[in-house]
This record gives sequence, C-alpha cells and structure tokens, in this order.
Amino acid sequence: MEIKQGILSRFKVVYFGIIVAVLWIFVLMIKIQFSPKWSEKSKIFQAVELTVQARRGTICAADGSPLAASIPHYSLRMDLCVPPLKKYFARDVDSLALMLSRFFRDKSASAYRRALTEAYRKGDHYFLVSTHKVDYDGLQKIKRFPIFRKGQFKGGLITEQDYERIYPLGNLESRTLGKMKEGISEGIPAQVGAFGLEESFEEDLRGEPGLAEKENVSGRTMDVHLDEPTDGRDLITTLDVKLQDQVSYSLRRMLEKTRAKYGTAILMEVKTGDIKAISNYGRNSGGQLIQGYQNYALGAAGSTDPGSTFKLASLMAAMEDGKIDTSTIVDAGNGVWVRKLNRRGATWKVTDSDHDKKGGFGKITAKRAFEVSSNIGVAKLITQNYAGEENDFFKRIHQFGLDVPIKVGISGESEPYINHPDEKSWSGVSLTQISYGYEMRLTPMQILAFYNAVANDGCLMKPRLVKAVVEEGEVRESFGTTTIKRSICSNSTLRQAHAILEGVIERGTGKALKASNYKIAGKTGTAQVANRNEGYGRKGNKVYQASFVGYFPADEPKYSCIVVINHPLGDYYGGSVAGPVFKQIADYVYAYDLGKNEDFKYPGKDIPEDYPGLAAGRKKDIAKVLNELDIMNGWSFYKSEWVEANREEDGVSVTSRELKPGTIPNVKGMGVTDAVYLLEKSGLRVSMRGFGKVKSQSLRAGDPMRRGQNITLTLG
Repeated sequence: MEIKQGILSRFKVVYFGIIVAVLWIFVLMIKIQFSPKWSEKSKIFQAVELTVQARRGTICAADGSPLAASIPHYSLRMDLCVPPLKKYFARDVDSLALMLSRFFRDKSASAYRRALTEAYRKGDHYFLVSTHKVDYDGLQKIKRFPIFRKGQFKGGLITEQDYERIYPLGNLESRTLGKMKEGISEGIPAQVGAFGLEESFEEDLRGEPGLAEKENVSGRTMDVHLDEPTDGRDLITTLDVKLQDQVSYSLRRMLEKTRAKYGTAILMEVKTGDIKAISNYGRNSGGQLIQGYQNYALGAAGSTDPGSTFKLASLMAAMEDGKIDTSTIVDAGNGVWVRKLNRRGATWKVTDSDHDKKGGFGKITAKRAFEVSSNIGVAKLITQNYAGEENDFFKRIHQFGLDVPIKVGISGESEPYINHPDEKSWSGVSLTQISYGYEMRLTPMQILAFYNAVANDGCLMKPRLVKAVVEEGEVRESFGTTTIKRSICSNSTLRQAHAILEGVIERGTGKALKASNYKIAGKTGTAQVANRNEGYGRKGNKVYQASFVGYFPADEPKYSCIVVINHPLGDYYGGSVAGPVFKQIADYVYAYDLGKNEDFKYPGKDIPEDYPGLAAGRKKDIAKVLNELDIMNGWSFYKSEWVEANREEDGVSVTSRELKPGTIPNVKGMGVTDAVYLLEKSGLRVSMRGFGKVKSQSLRAGDPMRRGQNITLTLG
C-alpha cells in the first residue's frame, strides 16, 4: 500500500511538471508571436513576392532598323547579413568604398565607407549601394571589386535588372514613336508608353511581367523565379530611315533659316498610303527649336486653317457637280472684290495676294485662277454656283473624305472641323471663306490624304504607320493597306485636277520648283492663322502659315508629300518657304528610290551608299540568320559572344570579334541596338549620324579608352 502511494505521489509530481512546462511553452509562444523584436527577425525569413520586368518590344523601321529599343541596366543592392562577411568586411570595406567612389564618381570614398559600415552595423539585408544604374559591362567590373569578388553567396551583392528605353532617331521620339512615363501596368507601378506608338500599342510592347520570391536561403537574400517574364512584341512600321533623315534635314534647315515657330513634313507612298517619313519641329518657351516638340502633323497643335491648299477641293466639288470646268471664265478684277451681303449695306472684302502690285488678274479661266491662287477667282466660282445650295457643296466635301477623321493609329489625332450651314457660327460670308480654306481646322495629314487620293486615281487610302506586330520572329498581327473609298470623284474631275495641279508648277505660284528630269504636281498655300493670344492679329502683327502639298512624278505618281511651316519671319509665301523643302525632299527621293537618274546628287548633302558585305553582332543573332538561310550551319563554335560575317566569292566567312578590356570596341557593321549596347557597356558616350548599320566610328577600334569618352558613329 505504501509502495502504491509512493508511485501515485511521483506520478502527480511528474504530471504537474508537464502541465507547468506546457503552460510555460504556451506563454513563450505568445510572447514570441507578439514581440516586436522577434517579429522583425521573422521578416528576414519571409518570402516576399516581386514582379520581374519584361523587356519592352522594339519599334522598328520597315527594314527592321530599331527606332525605339530597350537596353538592360542593373540596380545594385547588398545583403550585409550573409555570415561569411564577418571574416573580411572590416578588412576590405575601405577598398570597396574606394572602388565604388572611383567607378560612380558621385561620392567620396569616406562617404561610401560610412554608408556601408552603418548598414552593416544595422544588419541591412537590402542596402542600396548606389542610386546609379549600371550597364552589363559595368556590372562585370563591379563584380570584381573587393568583397563582391567573393561570389554570389559570400559577397552579398544583389543585382536587379530593368531596361532603359533609347531612341536612335531623335526627331520621331516624343510624338510619333512616343516616350515613356511613370504609370500603372497590370496593377503595379511601371514605365508605360506616353504619346504616339508607345501608348497606342502599349499592350503589345510591354510584354508580361514575371514573378519571383525574395527569400533568405542560408542567411543569403536571393530572388527565386516562380514565373519567367514574357518579352514584349515588336512593331514593324512603314518608316524608311534614310527618307526620314532627309525629310528631317530639309525641314529643320528651312525652320532655322526663317526662324519659324514650328513646322511639319510628311512623306507618303501613293498606292499604299504608307507613311515613309514624318517630322515635327517646334520652339519651346525659350525659343529653342526642339525635335518632336508637338505632333503638328496630326495633333491639335497643327490643326489650323489650311488656306489655299483647300482650293483644290472647292474647284473639284464644282467640277464634279458639272457647274464649272477648267475653261470656265471668272472675273478676278483688279485684285479686290467687295461683296455686298445685304440691303443694309454690309460688305465683305476679298483680296488677291499682292493685288496692289499686280493690279489684279482680270478675266481668267478657272484653271488659271487655281494656278495663280486667286482668292477672288475661286470665291466667285463657289459663291455664285452654290448660293442657296450650300449643302450640295458639303456633300462633295464629305465625298472627298475631308470632314472624316483619318485614324492613323496614334493617340492624340485631331478631328477635322469645317463650318456648316447648320451651325450657329455660319454667316453670310462663310461659304466665301471656306472656298479658299478658312473657317475650318484641318491637320496636314488630313490634307495630304486627300491629295494622295487625287494622285492615286481617286482611290482614298488610309495612311498606314504600322505594318505588323511580331513576336519571336513570327507575325502575330498584320495591318494591311486599307482603302477608305475606291473613288472620291469621276475620272473627268480627276483629269482636270491633275491638269491644274501640274499647271501650278509649270506656270503658276510653284514654277520655281520645276524640276528638269521629272514632273511635280502640287499646290502652294499661304494662310493667315489665328495667334493663340490675339486671334488673327492686327496689321503688322499677323501670323502666317506657308504650305506646299503635292505628288511626284506627276505622270506616274509614287509619293505624295506635304510641308507646313508656321509663322516664318520675313517671306511667308508657300511657294518660297514650304515649296523649297518639298523640292529638296522630292529630289532626294527621286534619286534614292525611283532611280531615274543615277548621277543625281542632292546639293549640300551626299546621298548615303549602302555599306557592302559586312554584318556584325551577337553570335546567336548571326547564327540564327545564317542557319535560317541554310548557310554554314553549325559554324557557331566560337567562344566570343560577338562575331562578324563577311560576304566572299564562294559564300560567307564568319570570324570571331574579340573584345579586349580597356580598348575601343569594333562596332563596324553592327546594327544600332548592338553597337550602342556594346559601347555604353564599355563606358563610352555615344552619338550618331545617319541611319542603318555602323559604317564608321570616330575612335579607332583597339586603341586605349577611358570611361566617359565620346564616340560618334556614322551610319549608312
């Protein structure tokens, strides 16, 4: 009995002890759960989900040359809690600080040392080493710095990749191609497209971000990818880089000469409506001429009264209705027409340009009225034939497509506006004003589309800027040519339109543009446009806009073009301000593309020749091309990442292009993306001239280089 009692007593003690231990463990669990100290430590081992940025798609010219591309850059962070750091941090931190100071040149070595030491003392797992991002080559150099050279798990270096958007063609950047801005993509903060194609094709270009977890693995913070990102798709545009170069060059040259406020020029292929070049220049508040300042080609900033270029539509409407033909006589008088509006004596005065010098044109044909751009002649023909039948006139304008949005595919396109009898703003002089291009707002693109239709035997094409969306070399979506209207008018009206447009160049306001080896057809335009602050201005403070629109060669049209120059100082007539720009563009295109005169050289600017034979770039890219062509299959055994392929009599030879540290890389034959990437990776500052592949470089390949040195690439 006593033995049994003793066992029970011991059992009670053990049982009580277990209860106390369980309660103590429970108390400790609660304490740990709610303790700020342990809560902070637990965060070290928590997996944090991160988004992994996708590479944004490339916007390419028609031949595949990059117009907008994304280059990889890296942010640098450091995990100062990896266990091996205890052995050598104190010993090597001075050396690391010195190397970082020399590399970034933004802070002293002592400042870097203080920041690193403080972060180490605090146990920072995610310390930002520098606010500057580095390219691939810079990253390789930094990986050889003290501490970092210990490797991924011992040196604590954390790299985070993102992409920087570059635009090799500056003039197109901000309005046609677009640019990047901070925004929201897929519900998270990200760089998104602003303006132009970057915005309009955001869904295709941005790609799909991936997913990763930031985890603590054996005391080392690292990213573990759960879902790889999908790179964005590429856009293939209709633009021709060489034609773009010439259009921008000619336009800027005239804007500088005339000190104009802004200007735009568009070159279009007649049969397809493909936009081959588009250029915009404007002045900022400081008076500086800025490329791509606004989209004057099709945006609200360039939507104005077109002036005399609208006279073609007016006369074609009357011709189509059988009211006139090119031989119809109209009395332009002495250059001043005072029109009576009502019985109370109200009048409206219409004048012809320089009427006080010429004394007026007198009685002339409708064709001659167009050739000399007589406001009185056109106004009388339209006013007298459509008085009381204004709606018939507007039916023809609608038939021509001038009151319908173009919808090129770029955000910000301005809709056309033409005053109408149904509107409150309509008055007794509205039809007269409209006949020669006032009381309306049209963009240069809308005017060009109409003239292009006239050149295209009446077929109105939708202007096309993007041909295809491409993913991994395969076309995912194509945008074919679009016919808006098979014919905007009868063949009879077209023949008359062609005749009067050619007459402008033969013996009218555009006769200074006449070429000796091909024919141009077009119309000059000079319009007084509204000043933002003062309306149409007072005498001596008026704002004029010069324009020229037409096509060439006139007997077999292939290209149409419009040039608009706003507020030139001094001469402001379309024939002498916008016309010469059109002529320079036409001369270049004629020599470069149409090939009718092989000996022709554009005065003042050499025509680039195609660079023969050499193609250089990444080994994998060259291999892909040659393998697709079934040339030298399996050649890619070179260890070098970069190679060059040369055309030879019996095929293609491929050689390794070695890159020696500390010397100027050889980028001849490379595309812009590869060349810029390689040179910036080497620490050089790159500028470019021309378009295409790299034809020459200002610094000789193989020479010693220093970081930050400038290098200029000549493309062709």
